Amino acid sequence: MQKNWMTTLSAFTKPSNIAMLFLGFSAGLPILLIFSSLSLWLREAGVERSAVTFFSWAALGYSFKFIWAPLVDRIPLPVLGKLGRRRSWLLLSQASIMVAIVGMGLTDPVASDSALTVMALFAVLLGFSSATQDIVIDAYRIESDESDMQAILSSTYIAGYRIGMIVAGAGALFLASYLGSTKEVYSYSAWMWTYIIMALCMLVGVLTTIFIPEPKTDRSLEENYTTKDYSNFFILFIILTGIFILTFFTIGKVNTELKNYLVLHLGKGLGSFIIEFMKLALSILAAVFVGKLILKTKFVNQKMVMNTYVAPVKDFFKRYGKEVSILLLCLIGMYRVSDIVLGVISNVFYQDLGFTKDQIAAIVKTFGLIMTLVGGFLGGILTVRFGVMRILFWGAVLSAGTNLLFMALAEMGNNLPMLYLVISADNLAAGLASAAFIAFLSSLTNISFTAVQYAIFSSLMTLLPKVFGGYSGSMVDSFGYSKFFLITAIMGLPVLFLIWIAGNKLSLKKSSS
Repeated sequence: MQKNWMTTLSAFTKPSNIAMLFLGFSAGLPILLIFSSLSLWLREAGVERSAVTFFSWAALGYSFKFIWAPLVDRIPLPVLGKLGRRRSWLLLSQASIMVAIVGMGLTDPVASDSALTVMALFAVLLGFSSATQDIVIDAYRIESDESDMQAILSSTYIAGYRIGMIVAGAGALFLASYLGSTKEVYSYSAWMWTYIIMALCMLVGVLTTIFIPEPKTDRSLEENYTTKDYSNFFILFIILTGIFILTFFTIGKVNTELKNYLVLHLGKGLGSFIIEFMKLALSILAAVFVGKLILKTKFVNQKMVMNTYVAPVKDFFKRYGKEVSILLLCLIGMYRVSDIVLGVISNVFYQDLGFTKDQIAAIVKTFGLIMTLVGGFLGGILTVRFGVMRILFWGAVLSAGTNLLFMALAEMGNNLPMLYLVISADNLAAGLASAAFIAFLSSLTNISFTAVQYAIFSSLMTLLPKVFGGYSGSMVDSFGYSKFFLITAIMGLPVLFLIWIAGNKLSLKKSSS
């Protein structure tokens, strides 16, 4: 036993594990610069609450990263490609993240009518670049060491990720406050320098990428494709992305009458959600239709497309069957809906209750993330002791149940002891649920398609919650905070049923195999 403990502890000092700490920091830094820190900046600038929460959609790149994950996995970069497949894509994504953060910092959202749009575009670039970095780091983690090191690499990566979130969350709020921006007196220069300093913090990831070795992987079993194959494949991706964007915005311009009708009869929140869902669905269908037409022309290597996009999906449905596969995908898509929808507007809620930026930074961002780490540690131990599905279930119960504590806080108002209690319970529950959920997702992947399948799962788990989250501001305007928190708790009830059914199905499948 002592030898096992010593072996485990010594593994934390391996270069591959230390690298994951810094790469985790690089991955955790951007996300809060799109969500909470940005939302407080916009509110201090006087931007309407509903517009603030719409910015959460800028992070939808995390939910669609499975679309370009295969491109990142297969296409070598010119010039930078000399660093290796993984390191070159890491460096490109990190440079793009820095450009996006600086671009946001140099944009005053209330300087002109178009300024908010410009900031939104930089926020989208930040979401896309950060999601790309996540794809590469996931692949690098898997390839950089043996399978028995993956748990340690993952735990270290998560620790670095949380540190990055503390810097971008609490650090950014402390900086902006120190430099002179408050709820009463908005200072654009304070936020500008805060975001520029956050961009410089990304140098931690850049320097790590420069000094780490390229993972040694056996690519001899991969198909050999020509430069033309890669180029045409990339052109196809650009065309389909353009079709998606063009369709999305074209539909948005011609559906004014339908939107007004639905808003009038169904309310602003539900009516707007239906419209946006229709726009999204029709845009995806248009891209798929054009993609099929292009495939028939043999412009791209069809075998390459099949191996890249179709094979990982077929493998998943073959292993679990159609019925169980659909059930598992529904569970993945719904599991985090309660905490993500609430999380989008949480900082605005704290500010509306009268808590200062320093209090939010100290309690919510720093103390809260520490409690999340504690919850993750407990979740890992309990998952090993009692099994993934059981802790997955109790994680969902706690995640939804703790939302009811926010109702109590909304009724009590500015109460620091209650805020500590709410943050403690909520973050412990989130950490425990996340640990079980990551173990669950990992168990579903096939080692032959780890990068692509994990990208699909991690994209799906945030897609629906983020779409709902974009309307959290409108929901609060319509129902008030107390009813909104009750709704988010109720959203977690279907998840419990899905976990129970999925557990039974997987147990039957395991016993019959």
